[in-house]
Formats: sequence, C-alpha cells, structure tokens
Amino acid sequence: MILQGCQSKSKEITIADKICPQCGHEVEIFSVDTEAVCENCGYVIYNDTLSCVQWCKYARQCVGEETYERLMAFVKLREQRKAEEAANAKAG
Repeated sequence: MILQGCQSKSKEITIADKICPQCGHEVEIFSVDTEAVCENCGYVIYNDTLSCVQWCKYARQCVGEETYERLMAFVKLREQRKAEEAANAKAG
C-alpha cells in the first residue's frame, strides 16, 4: 500500500520492461521488486531503478516492512558488488 501523502513523483507501483541479457526475451519487473526471473531461460534480472525507498523517511510505512527490508538488502548487496568490482579493477 502506498501512503496517500507521498511526495514522490509516482504514487503507483509501475511495471518496466527489461530485455534479458542472456536470451533477449522481454521481462516485466515491478517497481517494488528487487529482481525478476526470465520466463524463457531462468536468468535473474535485477531492478536497478529503485527509487525513493532508498532515501524517503516514510518508505518503510509506504511499501511495508517486508518489501522495505527486501529492497534495502538488495541496495546493500549492490553496493558491496560495486566495491568488489572497483577493488578487482585496481588489483587487475
């Protein structure tokens, strides 16, 4: 459930179409999902367009505890992967 007083540009959950990098199949991903699985090949596509949940002080209330925790865990994982890639680039 989205709060009525949300100041974000979009108050609705949206659907984005992504192209699977493995097989080229079109995959739908909801704005509140951290990932989606390609129905064609099973490849996991991550949502790289997380928005207000990362900075809004009302995000936990807005999207719910479970979704908030899942999204924030994904953000943390993504940051760790970026740090590892940067360290590997320096070493390599």
